[in-house]
Amino acid sequence: MPLQTKLVQIPDFLLDLLFPRFCVGCGTEGDFLCDSCIETLPQLQPPFCYRCGLPIPENSICPDCQNLPLTIDGIRSLYLHEGLAREVIHSLKYKNMKALAKPLAALMANYLVDNPFEIDTLAAAPMHAKRLRTRGYNQPELLVNELSNVTGIPNKTELLIRTKNTISQVSLTADDRLTNVNGAFQCKDGYFHDRKVLLIDDVCTTGATLNACAIALKKGGAASVLGLTLSRKC
Repeated sequence: MPLQTKLVQIPDFLLDLLFPRFCVGCGTEGDFLCDSCIETLPQLQPPFCYRCGLPIPENSICPDCQNLPLTIDGIRSLYLHEGLAREVIHSLKYKNMKALAKPLAALMANYLVDNPFEIDTLAAAPMHAKRLRTRGYNQPELLVNELSNVTGIPNKTELLIRTKNTISQVSLTADDRLTNVNGAFQCKDGYFHDRKVLLIDDVCTTGATLNACAIALKKGGAASVLGLTLSRKC
């Protein structure tokens, strides 16, 4: 029997003995993200822009959403991208802590219970194949896989692909971000026709990537596209 198969069959309690879990936030043994640290995550509370979810003084539309043409129907985020939220996402994204996807997806599922969206399909913001080979995994896809398991909502990430290996968005302005990812995504077939899609990503900065995905999905016939991210940069 291959070693990989044997490892899959090891009970969870034995895996915990061999590879104990330590909280990313406080180092306590037991979970990768303990309940006490979850309580300290900086929740993004209203008021915020009802299009992109950016915190603003009152519930309205932020200047960027007033000036930039957006196709996505709305974006919401669980947390501000600061403190422990930033540290946890960094660990998921860059430190190969893929196991964090499960507790983080559970937080997203709880958010959807408290804030019901009219959705019937999940998809993750996809990574270009070349970049995926370099990093080894796409963290939004890890999140959406776990979220689909928890909620039972179908995950159709494989039908949304990134066709352009665009440059990093980090140093770009809001306008340049939209231009950079313009036409970077497409749908594989007609599955999304009349679907109400929830796009999952780890961090929202301006919403340009999620919006570019929404353009492709609506070209593919999607009735609506909403975005949900773990955190929002301000």
